[in-house]
Amino acid sequence: MTRTLPRRHVVAGIALAALATTAFGQAYPSKPIRLIVPWPAGGAADSVGRAVAEGLRMQLGQSVIVDNIGGAGGNIGTQQFIRQPADGYTLLLATSSTNSANPYLYKKTGFDPMKDFVPVAALGLIPSVMVVAAGSPHKSPADIVKAAKAAPGKLSYGSGGVGNSAHLAGELFKSIAKIDVIHVPYKGSSPALTDVMAGQLDFMLDTGAYGQIKGGKIHAIAVASDKRHPMLPLVPTFDELGIKGMTMNAWYGLASPAGTPAAVVDKVNGAVQAAFKSGELGKRLTDIGVELRPGDAGSFATFWKSELDRYAGLVKLTGATLD
Repeated sequence: MTRTLPRRHVVAGIALAALATTAFGQAYPSKPIRLIVPWPAGGAADSVGRAVAEGLRMQLGQSVIVDNIGGAGGNIGTQQFIRQPADGYTLLLATSSTNSANPYLYKKTGFDPMKDFVPVAALGLIPSVMVVAAGSPHKSPADIVKAAKAAPGKLSYGSGGVGNSAHLAGELFKSIAKIDVIHVPYKGSSPALTDVMAGQLDFMLDTGAYGQIKGGKIHAIAVASDKRHPMLPLVPTFDELGIKGMTMNAWYGLASPAGTPAAVVDKVNGAVQAAFKSGELGKRLTDIGVELRPGDAGSFATFWKSELDRYAGLVKLTGATLD
């Protein structure tokens, strides 16, 4: 026999459903949001995270608290992130290191690079720039290739560590140019850049050197992007110089834990797009070298997957491992 629920129960059910929809949709956010940046304070990722946190605060009307949880190349903070409730009140600054390179560098990251996340919004990317000391005799990548072929194993380049984007970029350049140069890993990009400035290293391919370039402390000779960088309009791309396939960058975006309601994802994405349109977020990001790549959550998911596939080849090329 079919049982018919009392009308008051049906009405109550509809009301609860409406309340849930409102909680995840129109009423969101009703409390402060936490943004996990899985890197220490002071670096490029931290700067990006703080810029987007302020943009979201302006658009959503709620505080966005940046929580820097560094360690293990971004894995520790990311592991903590995926254990948070999928309610939109904890977001992650996803990066090319944690969500593209680390799955191939570490045997165990503690998370699935796609399944544990919902891509929310792309922010942009910072192309690697080949830099040399201000007084270096190498005025172009061709000069470096020529010197390296004349003295195999003599020239050196630096990075912020094995598997770091600068390391992967350096190995990609070695492979394309077919040269033998020495990789010198450091504990962070800053000391490596310091040694480039001092002439202790012959070159570096870095994403965080834009400030030093503007200050004249180092000289940029090529950009690893598909177009010239707005901050370095006089610096050619590798492609322009006849070195094909030399594309390397650090990308940034927002993610939420798997299972986050679509209404929340749409709300946050919309806030990011509005922050870009207001101009302030874009200015703060471009000031630190970010090329803006705004878009909807679907396009970000497609890009994320393509980068994961691309980094599989890059990491294989270097032979790098961090376990």
